[in-house]
Amino acid sequence: MTSLLPGPLVDTAWLADHLDDPRLVVLDATAVLPSPRYDGDHRCASGRPGWAERHLPGSRHADLTEDLSDPGAPYHFAVPAPDALAAALARLGVGEGSEVVAYDTGGGIWAARLWWMLRAISVPAAVLDGGLHAWEAAGHRLASGDTAAPPAAVPVTPVPRPELWTGVEEVAAISAGDRPGTLVCALPPGGYDGSAPTRYSRRGRIPASRSLPGRSLLDDTGRLLPRPDLTTVADAALTGAGSPLVLYCGGGISAAGTALALTVLGREDVSLYDGSLEEWSKDPARPLESGR
Repeated sequence: MTSLLPGPLVDTAWLADHLDDPRLVVLDATAVLPSPRYDGDHRCASGRPGWAERHLPGSRHADLTEDLSDPGAPYHFAVPAPDALAAALARLGVGEGSEVVAYDTGGGIWAARLWWMLRAISVPAAVLDGGLHAWEAAGHRLASGDTAAPPAAVPVTPVPRPELWTGVEEVAAISAGDRPGTLVCALPPGGYDGSAPTRYSRRGRIPASRSLPGRSLLDDTGRLLPRPDLTTVADAALTGAGSPLVLYCGGGISAAGTALALTVLGREDVSLYDGSLEEWSKDPARPLESGR
């Protein structure tokens, strides 16, 4: 069956035209992650209260802090095992035959994280460009209220794509030059060079990393840059970069935003390091670099 979705990114006009399609499930993936005030200051919370206050009509809240993360992992936001993810999605009404549009209020990174997780088990998904702010700016109505949970769907049968994830030992091998690939840090410049406080135990970047901040790929409204500008920014950071591109940040969230942009540009050699700097920095034997 041909997918309903036109690609990894949809705009507000497309979504408005398809909002009532029974195949489509719209999920707000917003979470709350304040900037650290000092090293080790990690605070995160569900975005559900904000969703209850203002959301796209018919949308449901996908909680990346709890329901859609692995509670047994040693770091936040860890991707669940495929069957556990499928079960959590079914509780949100995402089942066999469903297609998902994810959005958020945080510049698209949370929606991109959910999109990447869905893509990794072969569930058709896309991100709403510009999120809730773009929807509202286009004059579309919003809803409110913490509505009852939808009827549970028949869980999808996940078809995992393990090439979309890279583990810590593979990252270490790429960093050391023992394995092909390029590490790409999606944090802002202060996170990359270690000049800004970090949520984690140590500042800095994984050695041999390039810098491609996720926010550098967005315009002032939170939409992805126009394709020519997106290409210019990406090419400036990735010229001569070996394949695959392994993206990371602090917790695998901003990196997903960068992965979305690169996918829109047609890159098919992109992988995410799920543990990112939270996992890497916990081990004092793992080296970190700072400075420009």
